[in-house]
Amino acid sequence: MRRKDDEKEQRIKNAVTELILREGIDGTSISKIARMAEVSPATVYIYFESKEEMLQDIYREYYDEVYSYVLRQVSPQMDGFQLIDSLIRAYYSYMCEHQEIFSFVEQCSHCPTLSDCCTDEKGACHLFSIIQDMKSSGVIRDYSDENLAAVIFYPVKAIALDHQTDENDREERLDELIEIIQHALLN
Repeated sequence: MRRKDDEKEQRIKNAVTELILREGIDGTSISKIARMAEVSPATVYIYFESKEEMLQDIYREYYDEVYSYVLRQVSPQMDGFQLIDSLIRAYYSYMCEHQEIFSFVEQCSHCPTLSDCCTDEKGACHLFSIIQDMKSSGVIRDYSDENLAAVIFYPVKAIALDHQTDENDREERLDELIEIIQHALLN
C-alpha cells in the first residue's frame, strides 16, 4: 500500500479549488485534477475514494476554516456591540485575505449535495450557539438563526466582493453596515 504524502495532498486540494473556480463542479474531473496537481489519477484515489467524497472533504475543511477563523476573533466577555463588530470584521477579513478559498466555499455552497454535508460542522454550530446565547440573554432580538446569520453575514459579502470600489470606501461602508446591524439586532 502506498503512503500518503501531505505535499501531494495539498497540491490535489489546490488543483481542485482552482479547477472548481475556473470550470465549475461539472467541468472538474479526476484527470484534470491529477494533471494540474502533477500526480497520476491513481494517486488522487489514494487520498479520496471518489470525486464526490473529495469535494465533500475539501468543502467541509474549508467551510469549517471560514467559521473557525471568524470564531477566533470573538470572546465570551464581549458585549453585543463588540461581538457583532468582531463577527462582521472577521468575516470581511477572511474574505479579503483568503479570496480563493472563500470563493470555493461559496461556489460549493450552491450545490445541495455539498452544502448538506456541512450542516453540522463544528465552526458553524459554535457560531449558532453564540447567537443562541445572545438571544437567551436578551442581548439580541429573538429572530430565527437563519435570518440573523443572513443579516449579519450576507451584506458583508456585497462589500468585500465589490472590486469596483476602493479599499477605503469599502471600509467606510463596512463601518456603516456594522452600525446598522447593531442597531437593528441589539436590544
